[in-house]
Amino acid sequence: MRGRTFVIAAAVSIAALGLAGCSQSEPTAAAQKSYQGKPDTRPWDSPQWGGDQAKWERAIQTRTMNQNEYTRTQ
Repeated sequence: MRGRTFVIAAAVSIAALGLAGCSQSEPTAAAQKSYQGKPDTRPWDSPQWGGDQAKWERAIQTRTMNQNEYTRTQ
């Protein structure tokens, strides 16, 4: 009898903990704030590229091709 009571109490405890873990909490005010930092800039807007997107894309393509081992061995 005593063992059966323990098993029932353990099962009820496990069920209660399982249901508590599945509950959804309300979002806090801190999680709803928007980003207050510096805005992102495009990579080609740096002084190195002078705002020329095509020049930046060509440089990236050249860099990619130079990192390709198959292309380098040809």
